[in-house]
Amino acid sequence: MRSDDASIHYSAPDSGPVVLVVIDMFSDFDSDQSAPLFKQAKIVAGRIAKLRQRATTHGIPTIFANDNYGRWRSEGRQIVQRAAQSDRGREIVELLQPGSNDYIVLKPKHSVFFATPMETLLRYLGTHTLVLTGLTSTRCVLFSGIEAFIRDYRIFAPLDCLVSEDRREQRMAKFLFETRLKADTRFASKLRWTSLQRFDKEKQR
Repeated sequence: MRSDDASIHYSAPDSGPVVLVVIDMFSDFDSDQSAPLFKQAKIVAGRIAKLRQRATTHGIPTIFANDNYGRWRSEGRQIVQRAAQSDRGREIVELLQPGSNDYIVLKPKHSVFFATPMETLLRYLGTHTLVLTGLTSTRCVLFSGIEAFIRDYRIFAPLDCLVSEDRREQRMAKFLFETRLKADTRFASKLRWTSLQRFDKEKQR
């Protein structure tokens, strides 16, 4: 291992065979594109919050991957603060405020992998399974799922934790995740973190 690799490794000391990924939930929800999604985003945020609480109880890391909105001088927690300054964004932040043990990855495009440190972070965490949540089901979450599939990650995408524009898009997301990405789309309440962790332990034997 090169010395620079060791430096990166020690900056990400946690172990996370299973990781919860929350995508693009921090926004002011004022733009023409995001404003119509706010009502459902708030409902989904509440579900993700409960899922995250259960994940934390089982020692499963959470990674918040969020659009950088072109502000490359900012850093992750500034994006959260910016969202919290808007009336709508504040409601989401109150539900999903990142903690000191959470990771934040800024992304310039749709996928959480494109031009981000996500792949490096997941490698040092020892991750094999991703639970993808957030906004939106057939865009950023789906594109992230495609790249995760290409990289041979096991994918869960709880359908009730994905923001969709309408029911048609939700059905489309379910079809694509299940048939193209071999993903499990069971609702969050049906996810059993202990089962996911046990699967990864058996896989590594």
